[in-house]
This record gives sequence, C-alpha cells and structure tokens, in this order.
Amino acid sequence: MSSMYFTEEHEAFRASFKEFLQKEVVPHIDKWEKNGEIERFIWRKFGEMGYFGLSTPEEYGGLDLDLFYTVVFLEELQKINSGGFAAAMWAHEYLAMTHLNKEGNDFQKKKYLTPSAEGDMIGCLCITEPFGGSDVAGMRSTAIKQGDKYILNGSKTFITNGVYSDYLVVAAKTDPTDKYKGISIFVVDRDSKGVSATKLDKLGWKASDTGEIAFDNVEVPEENLLGEEGKGFPYIMQHFALERLLMGVNAHARADFAVDYALEYMKERVAFGKSLERFQVLRHKIAEMASRVDMCREYNYSIAKRLNDGQYVVKEASMSKLLSTKMADEVIYDALQLLGGYGYMEEYPMARLLRDSRLGPIGGGTSEILKEIIAKMVIDGKEYKPAT
Repeated sequence: MSSMYFTEEHEAFRASFKEFLQKEVVPHIDKWEKNGEIERFIWRKFGEMGYFGLSTPEEYGGLDLDLFYTVVFLEELQKINSGGFAAAMWAHEYLAMTHLNKEGNDFQKKKYLTPSAEGDMIGCLCITEPFGGSDVAGMRSTAIKQGDKYILNGSKTFITNGVYSDYLVVAAKTDPTDKYKGISIFVVDRDSKGVSATKLDKLGWKASDTGEIAFDNVEVPEENLLGEEGKGFPYIMQHFALERLLMGVNAHARADFAVDYALEYMKERVAFGKSLERFQVLRHKIAEMASRVDMCREYNYSIAKRLNDGQYVVKEASMSKLLSTKMADEVIYDALQLLGGYGYMEEYPMARLLRDSRLGPIGGGTSEILKEIIAKMVIDGKEYKPAT
C-alpha cells in the first residue's frame, strides 16, 4: 500500500479487520447469500469492534478517524467476495448514518446514531423511487405538515437494508410545488404504522436485503425532521460525493481481488506442459488489467485525501465512480475468461463477483447521469457548493 496515504496504524487496522472478516464473516457468507438475510449477531460484532463508528464522533459512540480507515474498511470488505454483505455494511454506516451524523441534532443522534455505531440498530437511506430513478428532484413522495407531525405518503425502491433495518432515513417533498427546494429529510421508525416493505429479487448482491418500501399516511413527529425543512436536495447532493467515491473504491478493490485470484489460478493451472502465467498473451492480459486497477486506485486515493481535507470533490468523485466501476466490470469479465470453464462455475468466485460488480455503474447514480453531471461542470462551468 502507498505510504503517501496509509500509516502504520492504518495497516494495523487492515490486518486486524482482515482477520476479523475471515474468522467472523467468511464462514457464514454462503448461507447469507443463499438466504438473502444477514443475521443480526454480525451487526453487533461489527459495532462492538468499532467498525460502524469509524467516522462517527466519540461522543456518539464512534472513533472519529480519518477517511483512510474507511478506505481500508471498504477494500477489505470487497475481498471476501460478497458484494451484498459489503453493501449492507457500508450502506448502513455511510448512507443512513452519514445523514444522522451531518444533519441530525443531539436528540436524534443519541436516539439513532449511537445505537447504529454500536450495531444495535440498522439503518437504510430511502431516496430512489419507482418512477424517478436517478432523478432525485422528480420524487413524488410527500410529507405534508399537519400540526406537530408530518404525514408521509409515497414509495421508494432499490433500498439496501430496506427490509430488515430498524429505521429509515427518508427523502420526501414537504412542498410538492417546488422541484428542488421542496425536499426534506426525515428519520422514520420501521414499526411506524403505514410502513411496509417488499423484498426484491436481484441478479447479484444476494446477501443484502433490497426492498421496495411503501408509506401510507405514516405519521412522522416533527422532531424527526433532519436539518432544515426544504434543504433535503442539497443535503443529498452533498453526500453523493462521498457515496460515489465509496463506490469507486469498492470497484478498484473488487477488481484487484479478481486479478489476484486469476493470477493465483493461472500459476496452478497447467496446459500444454506449462502453467498459464507463462503464456505471453495471458501475461499481457494480466499486465493490462493490473495497470488499469492501479490507475483507478491511485486516483481514488488522491480524491479520498482531498475529501478528508475538507474539499468538495463532487466532480472528481463522479469521475471516480464512472471510470472505476466501468474498469471493474471489464477487468472481472476478463478475469473470468482467464479461468475458462471454471470461471463459469458457482463454486469458483468469479461468477458471483461478475454479478455483484454489475451494480456498480447503476447504483448511486447511473453512469449516464454521472456523465451529464461531469459535462455540466467541465463544459458549462457549473459549480456545486456544499449545503453545510
């Protein structure tokens, strides 16, 4: 690992987290992939070890560490070959908990953020809608103020942790007449009357529960409003930079895992009297794949450093996700090819890895949307500023 970004403490954390995953998580992965549900005990173990509090302030049960601990966390999660398990963990910590951490008040943080860091509560972030997709401003869900509460109606879809979570961070329009300034963010208890969820069957990410959620006249107390009313859209946009960088990091990490696994296989597989890594055409393929992984990884580290330093890297994070997820899909496709027929077998990791990777260019803003965001900044001179 590059000493420009990682200290001895980071690498010690990497070693201990890797050991934890091999001992506590890997033995259960196949079961969770098959059942589509991650057992609660592992959430509590993550909490006990402090893994859900890496970026949470100490006063709310966290460790308040720099962003490169998060990079390590993401990279090692990708290398146990369950995109679904990894997604469930980071969506809880870096989607739901991020809004609580940044927009929540002291009451909300003590009620939801602290038990989230401890692994006693699971959260999900509900933005995407069945008819909206990446068009956040076009959402139809509403939260109309009535006295000391809001009445929430609408639906969300493709929500990671959407079925088994304890609370939901929900975006809805408090002013349906205003496209951008009418959105607000709320934290909603799972057991609130009128909340229901349907589990979705996916191509990949099998271990995670992805849900379509309906809100039917759900009463949300006014104290559950996160931040200011009408500021939901800029809050969401502000945190997209982090989410997209996270997905860029995930992409280079899973591609790195694929290259390592393919090379290990090639060294052991013998054909025509020599191991596969001695064939020039295959050696050159690995060289190209490894080069592409390294290029994305070093870029992603540099953007993580800038984000950690407080810079608003919405353009760069969008570029990270756009190119890294494309690279990962292509590298993993080639890695599967290098295994020949074995790459197509479920008992080998590549089949699952290929399915899981395909979500990269879709979730968290499609590649098509990212290209338009980047075009606006590069071509039109558009500037995005943080909401807080």
